[in-house]
Amino acid sequence: MALVKAGVIVLDCAEPEKLAVFYKELLEAEQVHESANRVEIRGGDGFRLAFRRDVNATPPSWPRPENALQAHLDFLVEDLDEAERKVIGLGGRPLETKDATGPYEERGFADPAGHSFTIRLVPSTAPKQG
Repeated sequence: MALVKAGVIVLDCAEPEKLAVFYKELLEAEQVHESANRVEIRGGDGFRLAFRRDVNATPPSWPRPENALQAHLDFLVEDLDEAERKVIGLGGRPLETKDATGPYEERGFADPAGHSFTIRLVPSTAPKQG
């Protein structure tokens, strides 16, 4: 059984709700997740795109080199500890986070070449209570 369940392209931006609406309409996608700092959509073919709040985000300057790359990969997993062991075993390294308290639902890493990515728990599909 595959460890990674799905891949998500994540765009950092100041207003994820607004950017999600643009891409949702452009791609004729459905919104599948929303939290205070993240909105995720899925196209009809299963393609996933998410928008993460970064209040200090600046628009990419591509093709100019300054601030040109502002996307990272998210990998959805069912077991963070197992996925972390595999990442480390393959030569990845954990990235430090500013807020290191409380339970984690995601963890940041760098691949062997230094590119950052995140592993995070598969979002619950259970209906909201209350």
